[in-house]
Amino acid sequence: MFDLVPISLTGFNKLKEELSRLEKEAAEVRKRVSDAREQGDLSENGEFIYGRQQLGFLEGRMGELRTQINRSEKIDCTKVQCDRAVFGTIVTLLNLNTQEKVTYQLLGPNDADIDTGSISIHSPVGDAIHGLSLGDKASVKNPRGELHFEVIGIAKSQIE
Repeated sequence: MFDLVPISLTGFNKLKEELSRLEKEAAEVRKRVSDAREQGDLSENGEFIYGRQQLGFLEGRMGELRTQINRSEKIDCTKVQCDRAVFGTIVTLLNLNTQEKVTYQLLGPNDADIDTGSISIHSPVGDAIHGLSLGDKASVKNPRGELHFEVIGIAKSQIE
């Protein structure tokens, strides 16, 4: 059996919305391919060839989304405990190398996005701080060297 992958309710809903959008788009492409097929010679029918390629891409992505949805364990990030850095919490770290503060929300691989301040619990930093409490320290090896962090804050998310 496959392990379930944690995902926020917001991330889960985004996957469902993308799947729904792609299913509608695939139905439109199928109609265009059917119409192009009726035009005759398929070997030189660009609309038919392109439509089949586009349909293959759409069906592949829909399959990926269905797999992610079926293997997801939905977690409401507003209801997680904040005594430790766990999935859904917002963790503030002090980089002991530079004395800079950084804040991340710990999420799963399907909804983590560094541009919005969230990292995967399976990323090197996420893995190192997962399960830590206030005041705990962690080290992370990366290509630029070793980073040392101290957990200085753990808060609940306002987003599901």
